[in-house]
Amino acid sequence: MIYPSIDKLLNIVDSKYELVHIAARRSKQISKDGYLQMPEAEYKSKKNIGRALEEVAEGLITVKRGDVH
Repeated sequence: MIYPSIDKLLNIVDSKYELVHIAARRSKQISKDGYLQMPEAEYKSKKNIGRALEEVAEGLITVKRGDVH
């Protein structure tokens, strides 16, 4: 079973493509600076991409919507 579930994540983020973009950016941030938003023991995933998805599921990452021109 995959955690967090894609259904839960898509209730937070509008599309799969946006979710991938957000998770990839956050994963790169974690790799670069090592900063985690939760204590390391609370993450179920050991990989940064999974941790980024967990942060999205927990509401720790907010998506700012801007006007596209």
